[in-house]
Amino acid sequence: MCRLLGVSKQAYYKHVDTLMSKLSLEAFVIEFVKSVRHRDPGIGGNKLWLMYCNRFGPENSVGYNRFYDILERYNLKVRKRKRRVVTTDSRHGLPTYPNLVKDLIPDHPCQLMVSDITYMPLKISPSTNEYVFCYLSLVTDYYTKEIIGYSVAETLEAKYTREALEMAISHYEGKDLSGLIHHSDRGVQYASYDYTARLKDCKIRISMTECGNPKDNAVAERVNNTIKNELLKDMDFYRISDLKAALKAAVEFYNNERPHWSLDGMTPLQAALGEGELKKRWISYRERAIKRKQEPGLIA
Repeated sequence: MCRLLGVSKQAYYKHVDTLMSKLSLEAFVIEFVKSVRHRDPGIGGNKLWLMYCNRFGPENSVGYNRFYDILERYNLKVRKRKRRVVTTDSRHGLPTYPNLVKDLIPDHPCQLMVSDITYMPLKISPSTNEYVFCYLSLVTDYYTKEIIGYSVAETLEAKYTREALEMAISHYEGKDLSGLIHHSDRGVQYASYDYTARLKDCKIRISMTECGNPKDNAVAERVNNTIKNELLKDMDFYRISDLKAALKAAVEFYNNERPHWSLDGMTPLQAALGEGELKKRWISYRERAIKRKQEPGLIA
């Protein structure tokens, strides 16, 4: 066969070795992706590639483009679906508070925590497509992007957001909370007397969005989306206890292993060890606008 093709036996075996090496490497990448997706079903290709490089080192990793080619070839890209349920009811007569963080860029942990509520479907039975909704209350440290408090509930009662708040306060145990700001939307849960009284008892300042624009609480909205549409993607839950267990595992993975582009590729746990401005691997037009306003001599 080599004579017919006009190539040497050495060239033939070199080609076979190269092909087998390529297939073996691709198989290794596929198994790595599947192992991560087992814990984070909706994680995107960028973070997968960064985790792959961090795990095995640049010298043993495939290039970015080739990594994406493998995801494409083996149908490993994620497909996201959208569904929306209203979780914020701001039509109440409770006191609200001004937005204290419009021009704030946090530069250390325990400076700003953001809270929000999202929803998850809870199936009634395996044999039908019927479901009800349950609700996740999440509290995130803005600087580290670490989820520091969470709760799962069958209703939107304020006591469940309070549970997430208590977990977040415990996370900061031993720290001075007088410089901490709590930011949320104007929903009845966050404006309730019980919730705001707890914040005031801890000397935590209260900040709220001034309209229904999700950008006014963008980090909290992004964390909601990550938990629901990435870490818990396509999972079916029939009991709230199962969802609680899955959420706990998801939060641990998110905080300790999942890299963030807004943290220069670090995990929230790693970011919590530092302070000062963190480099982002994307452009924050909000922060750029704030810095421009803070430039000496700039007239607004």
